Amino acid sequence: MAPRKSVVVFDYGFGNVRSAERAVARAGAEVEITRDLDAALDADGLLVPGVGAFAACMAGLREARGDWAVERRLAGGRPVLGICVGMQILFAQGIEHGVRSEGLDEWPGTVGPLKAEVVPHMGWNTVDVAEGSALFAGLSPEERYYFVHSYAVHDWELPPSASEAIAPPLVSWATHGQPFVAAVENGPLWATQFHPEKSGDAGARLLTNWIESL
Repeated sequence: MAPRKSVVVFDYGFGNVRSAERAVARAGAEVEITRDLDAALDADGLLVPGVGAFAACMAGLREARGDWAVERRLAGGRPVLGICVGMQILFAQGIEHGVRSEGLDEWPGTVGPLKAEVVPHMGWNTVDVAEGSALFAGLSPEERYYFVHSYAVHDWELPPSASEAIAPPLVSWATHGQPFVAAVENGPLWATQFHPEKSGDAGARLLTNWIESL
């Protein structure tokens, strides 16, 4: 029997680390909650959760040197999964209450307020899944996922690669008032705006897909 994949849930003070730990363990991985950088670099997968404000999450991540760990892993083609605000901080910037904050800039784009009659977007919603998605493999288009957020990325700004050898990112969308980015698969870097750890059987299958890709 092959050894179970190892996953570090990076604990920088801004994520539902316990629920993420339980969900990833149920999906079949060996899980550790830590901010130890060696462990974060050595694990098969690094999960970066996030709740709260964009700027506060970025400050906490930088204080824990999680930004360095993410950059190092991606430079070596090592998988990283961002969830909720852990996805948002992967973009170039966030704007909250008129204040602009720098993100990790793995993808161009701006996280801004949702434009909808009801905010926050809290509850279950479907996702328009990108063709060829490995993250959503085996999941029905009718599946619903659990969202809790007031901000999102509304425009995907990354231009196509000039090299045919580099696969373009797969971007999946959801709609609340207007379309927004719900998930991205970009080489070793995957992310979801929704919470797979709170999304029942569909979320469990999604996490299993990620773990099997490690």
